[in-house]
Amino acid sequence: MIVTNVSTNESGQRFDKYLKKLLKNAPDSFIYKMLRKKNIVLNGRKADGREKLCLGDEVRFFIANETFEKFSTKADAGNVSPSQYTRAYQELADLHILYEDDNILIVDKPSGVLSQKSAPDAVSVNEWLTGYLLSQHKVTADSLATFKPSVCNRLDRNTSGMVVCGKTLAGSQYLSRIIKDKSLEKYYYCIVSGRMVIGERVTGYLYKDTRQNKVTVYHSEADIPDRYKGDAVYIDTAFRSVHTANGITLLEVQLFTGKTHQIRAHLSALGHPIIGDAKYGDAGTNQTYAGRGVHSQLLHAHKLVFPVTSDHTFPETSGRVVKCPPPAIFRELLQ
Repeated sequence: MIVTNVSTNESGQRFDKYLKKLLKNAPDSFIYKMLRKKNIVLNGRKADGREKLCLGDEVRFFIANETFEKFSTKADAGNVSPSQYTRAYQELADLHILYEDDNILIVDKPSGVLSQKSAPDAVSVNEWLTGYLLSQHKVTADSLATFKPSVCNRLDRNTSGMVVCGKTLAGSQYLSRIIKDKSLEKYYYCIVSGRMVIGERVTGYLYKDTRQNKVTVYHSEADIPDRYKGDAVYIDTAFRSVHTANGITLLEVQLFTGKTHQIRAHLSALGHPIIGDAKYGDAGTNQTYAGRGVHSQLLHAHKLVFPVTSDHTFPETSGRVVKCPPPAIFRELLQ
């Protein structure tokens, strides 16, 4: 018999989801068969997998040790080896933590760094996070078998600013919820070509060409070509002019919908592309500013406003405002 106890980062999820993580190499049919035959029991009782786990719950496996080891994620050392996380933590050692509590971490991601890796050998904030938590003894190689800390929002490689991360299962679930229901307010700074005086919400429709990973914004539903009408999605963005100088404008942008390249494509459609944006910007303008040190799009996630919670859920972040100053190039261009 093998006995495990549910930890903090394993509680709050369905029993069958926990088992599928722990016995990653086992087919679902095996897991549900073991539950039906009471070869896997929860707190000494038969379970069907739909139960919500609590901290300290006891799980007993009445199966051979060899079978457990064969199916267990702990036997798959490549998936839980800390080496990739240690490497990421070392390579991204200069990342600046803006906010941290027991469940949540917010980090300032520079332009050029991936939020999540795009290839098996790539390094990203996601791996850095686990490497950091391993170094702080907040997670272990064994605990990664059933829960992996992760980033909860993604910024394009060439967009700088705040990335929010779940250190615990509860933190990840909370962040995912407030991002999905849009109660986490997200604000960006960007610098665009020309003088742009605006202080309003602008809506439109966005169509994504998945083959080219490029989107097109249409100002109204009537503008959408018939062949794209079924795939175009509604977008809602607020723009506020902050400062204009030297023929360029600093904007603060708030996202009410979060679609692929929404800010970049929306501003381009309005005739004020973001400086340095190779995909949606003006090539001549970008070339001019490359000579002044601009080598990526001047788009920066600069502020997050957390919702006020009245039920004592995550009191540390209730109503909290977290800010992240933009890179120095923003100030230099506007002086």
